[in-house]
Amino acid sequence: MQTRRTVIATAAMAGGLMATGGAAWADPDQPVATTRHGRVRGYVDQGIKVFKGVRYGADTAPRRFQPGVAPESWSDVRDATTYGAASPQKSDEANQSEDCLFLNVWTPELRDAAKRPVMVYVHGGAHANGSGSSPLYDGVALCRRGDVVVVTLNHRLNVFGYNGLGQLLSPVGGGVYAKSGSVGNLDLMLALRWVRDNIAEFGGDADNVTVFGQSGGGAKLVTLMAMPSAAGLFHKVITMSGQHVTAMGPQHAELRMRAFLDHLDLTPDRAAELATVPMGRLVEALAMDDPIEKGGIYFWSVMDHDTLPRHPFVPDAPRESAHIPMIVGNTHDEARAFTASDERNFSLTWDTVAAKLAPEFVVDLNAQYVVDWYRRQFPQMSPVDVFFAAATCGRSRPGHLIQAEERAKIGDRTWMYQLDFGSPMEPRLGAYHSFDIALAFDNCHQPTSKTGTGPEALRVANAMSETFIAFAKTGNPNNAAIPAWNPYSLPERATMIFDVESRSENDPRAAERRLFQTAPFLKQGT
Repeated sequence: MQTRRTVIATAAMAGGLMATGGAAWADPDQPVATTRHGRVRGYVDQGIKVFKGVRYGADTAPRRFQPGVAPESWSDVRDATTYGAASPQKSDEANQSEDCLFLNVWTPELRDAAKRPVMVYVHGGAHANGSGSSPLYDGVALCRRGDVVVVTLNHRLNVFGYNGLGQLLSPVGGGVYAKSGSVGNLDLMLALRWVRDNIAEFGGDADNVTVFGQSGGGAKLVTLMAMPSAAGLFHKVITMSGQHVTAMGPQHAELRMRAFLDHLDLTPDRAAELATVPMGRLVEALAMDDPIEKGGIYFWSVMDHDTLPRHPFVPDAPRESAHIPMIVGNTHDEARAFTASDERNFSLTWDTVAAKLAPEFVVDLNAQYVVDWYRRQFPQMSPVDVFFAAATCGRSRPGHLIQAEERAKIGDRTWMYQLDFGSPMEPRLGAYHSFDIALAFDNCHQPTSKTGTGPEALRVANAMSETFIAFAKTGNPNNAAIPAWNPYSLPERATMIFDVESRSENDPRAAERRLFQTAPFLKQGT
């Protein structure tokens, strides 16, 4: 009886024979796909063919802070059974490297000309952390449920993917680091070009690509919607709590770059030396204080008047992507993901809640005024209830509303959802930021999910995953798993409320919306 190791060894030998024109051999449990750069060998999981760690970009280390390029071709059959390295970052991702341009593909079948919808997921992590390797993003369940092709990917993050070096060293449109503020997004575009050129081999339709992403992933996608060079690489967009409407301005990008250099004992005239500073030293420096905002230094997409010529949703929705169908989503208790770990927030009184609430706002409103407003509007709420509700509406919700409203002004191709179903495993978290990921991927069973696998969670997962699949197939999210869902329009503001009993509701939380729209919203870090 062969072990998995001997099977892999045998397959590798057979792959070598095929590469040199020798006898053909194939193992159905180790499918081989041919990309434009070379062949890759995956494996089968519950009938789905899986390819992990497929290179879509060349080793980026010699081109730090510069746009990635396609990989060189290879002649052997490369193993594609483990995830590739993640971008360098402060998190506990185990495998980190500047050579991180890898993607993963799940597909029901290879080379069958089925032209399945392609769903490309971009991970969150505030442009700073994360990878496409989380168990929550595993594509097996979506493939089995919807006969789609799922792709996840890694790309450069934080200072490696987004920084103000171009503003410091280069005039607009010139210099080797001129695009340093968008390198991470250009990586996404490189991956999408790989999808365009190779996905037919994996049974997918290059002309039907849906990009979707949560938090920073959604933010990167709305940024791509405002980048002319991304035109044609995707055909539908789903943002899940990707509330960005602004990018980092060029002056703030330069200010952060100067502070980062100073932290590394480099003067601006020595800025180019960043290209040779050891990777670990740059990661360590990410713990420095941000010169503009509270917390660690924040690097993300730069509005440089060139690669990113405008802010994503300010002053309006980008008209160059108005034809692209879009779903804008958020969760009812977004802010609990950031605030529920502090036990003091569960013992707040009317005398202490305003002081705790004020630092959570992104919009500039008087916290005591907001608390008093909630007490009048919702007398049944406790100080703790007010804290979590106002923190969400004053921090996480305004950006979603701006995206939906600005899109509604230029067409009828936008739908908005709110997830109200909360975690049965962590009731105090409610429907927290990122809770919709497992539901949308139909991955309630994954070990990192907090949905549980009870009948209510599975019912919501069925509704959300079927809706995402329907949207990927047709550009319209309506399907048999949910009630009728109208596009977002003004003043109706139709919103799908995903819950045990999902429903469409016009302008949910309308009073709170009006309160927090009295102040302008700029994404933190802008």
